[in-house]
Amino acid sequence: MPNIIGEFGRPPELPAEVSPAMTTPMYWFYELAHASLNPARALGDVTKIMFQNPLNPWTHTELGKSIAAACEVFERTTRRYAKPEWGLDATEVLGVRTPIEIESVWEKPFCRLLYFNRLHPRPLRHAQPRVLIVAPMSGHYATLLRGTVEAFLPTHEVYITDWSDARMVPLAEGRFDLDDYVDYVIEMLQHLGGNIHVIAVCQPSVPVLAAVSVMEGNDDSCAPLSMTLMGGPIDTRCNPTAVNNLAAERGIDWFRNHVITKVPFPHPGVMRDVYPGFLQLNGFISMNLDRHMDAHKNLFNHLVQGDGDLADKHRDFYDEYLAVMDLTAEYYLQTVDVVFVKHALPKGEMMHRGQRVDPSKIRRTALMTVEGENDDISGLGQTEATHRLCTSIPDQRRVHYVQKGVGHYGVFNGSRFRSEIVPRISDFMVSAANEKPANAAE
Repeated sequence: MPNIIGEFGRPPELPAEVSPAMTTPMYWFYELAHASLNPARALGDVTKIMFQNPLNPWTHTELGKSIAAACEVFERTTRRYAKPEWGLDATEVLGVRTPIEIESVWEKPFCRLLYFNRLHPRPLRHAQPRVLIVAPMSGHYATLLRGTVEAFLPTHEVYITDWSDARMVPLAEGRFDLDDYVDYVIEMLQHLGGNIHVIAVCQPSVPVLAAVSVMEGNDDSCAPLSMTLMGGPIDTRCNPTAVNNLAAERGIDWFRNHVITKVPFPHPGVMRDVYPGFLQLNGFISMNLDRHMDAHKNLFNHLVQGDGDLADKHRDFYDEYLAVMDLTAEYYLQTVDVVFVKHALPKGEMMHRGQRVDPSKIRRTALMTVEGENDDISGLGQTEATHRLCTSIPDQRRVHYVQKGVGHYGVFNGSRFRSEIVPRISDFMVSAANEKPANAAE
């Protein structure tokens, strides 16, 4: 399975002739082109239905199957994909199949906090750890972490950040930048009232570390019991990847001039400056263009051959992969500048609301970092660097783990994540909750 995370150091593969002057109306042209294809998509749907009708004698011929398959491939490659559903209706808790209700327990314009309420038929004898998973706000929706959530549900009370698509947030709701991201994390942890563990998956490792640093510096009683950072770009000077180098070489002005545009009408966020999802998707696909072309050729062949299982797997994957969201320009640019260009956090120069972010203030929150051996987005050592910054955490309350044989995606999903990483994180959380740090009362 190809890597489907879009991190901030990955610029879109734009043609060389794209200039800053072209960027502003680019989104509007994209919307116009998308709307102009609506009649063709409608015709394709009608044709597909006609050639799948069992009463049509052409339905059972090679030509009829090929026409229906071609219509589906055309529709799927030209549509705009909606936000995917979670599809997590039940889990198994202590051997009992338990239904799940997804509830929004906190909400602001750019994020909802979702709680996966497990409706267990009997009260649990022992409370299970509460965990807040902070999903990446870097192109794809939080549903990208469906497998992550699913792996923790049997043994944890799970919350997750559900970030909003910037094109759906009216301009009147104000701006959203990296400082706001940190504020959101702090407010969510305060809303949950302490006695909780936080997991940052990839990109949010930086704002989560900043949020916990600010909370500990202010002696906030709602600071998390533990903090697990997974494949995060804490210090991209360590073992820099091609993604990191491109961001540093191009600089913040290139991104501002080439990838920022305004949301067009009729979206609720009309005239908001954003890094649009379709540009991000262009970057994702261009990295493995041949693979994606082959995948759609295979879909056509599976449909003609009547192989429904393989066709469904293709649909499930691309329904998630091709669903992208816009990011506010100020958040995107500030994150690229602070994390990938200036390396402000590891240099001790990152600021939040005029206050220096100092990870050495963290004393009570235990720390675990997780990296993938073959990670080509956040290189080995970039997340481990957190330990050099959090100097006040006792050695017995810190853990670093490298998962062999996985890339970036395998750090938070897949069979090795479920069998090897999740048990280690769970054990770490239990230890963090049971072992009171010596300086917690200071």
